[in-house]
Amino acid sequence: MIASLPMYDWPEVRAHTESYWQAIRTALGSGPADLTRNHDDMHAHWLHTDLLLSQTCGMPYRTRLLGKVTRIGTPDYGLPDCPAGHYCSVLVVKAQDSRTQLSDFTNEIFAYNEGGSQSGWAAPMAHAARLGLRFDRLLSTGAHRASIRAVAEGTAALAAIDAVTWELALRHEPATARLKVLARTDPTPGLPYITALGRDPAPLVRAIASAIDSLPADTRAALMLRGLCQITDDAYLKVPTPAAPDA
Repeated sequence: MIASLPMYDWPEVRAHTESYWQAIRTALGSGPADLTRNHDDMHAHWLHTDLLLSQTCGMPYRTRLLGKVTRIGTPDYGLPDCPAGHYCSVLVVKAQDSRTQLSDFTNEIFAYNEGGSQSGWAAPMAHAARLGLRFDRLLSTGAHRASIRAVAEGTAALAAIDAVTWELALRHEPATARLKVLARTDPTPGLPYITALGRDPAPLVRAIASAIDSLPADTRAALMLRGLCQITDDAYLKVPTPAAPDA
């Protein structure tokens, strides 16, 4: 069996992530001793027949994984102005920038982590489209943290950041001191936990819920974990998917 918790596994909270996994493993009564990291191909990892637990993004879940993996549930991070188990993207710009409308930035460079990301690409593009806007000058950074730094350093004028990642960045990434939030997208279902297709999710649901409840207060705070929610596949499928960046 293999397991991973890749989505918010920043170095600054890695020890807490490890504690969380050990709590899940203890509650489940089985599982690999260590989390798998350094994935060369996340999609192949998510589809591995030996997958016990991982976390994926909402966009690849609805576009590439639905029907090929088993959804366990969606963690709740207690984000303000978001329903339980939901999140949004924050659109960030330089703190000293006097512009106040997203329309003021359409000719500027937009940084995004990757084209398969709900929070970094799909959510902000859908948000812009609803306003009749589009961004043609794009910068692919490979990671939300790199997008934050790109805006702080002036390589890009704005970026869309997963709201959970933004909270982590406010705690651990010095570049956020040079940024401000210009806007927020509408909430969408958060990043679901998954297991291999055909595996019974019920024991994992119980183990994860038990693990979250048992975590020390500092670990729960560091990982922002509040609980585990059940969000339907239909709710994920209702989220719009924009064209890819290279389209």
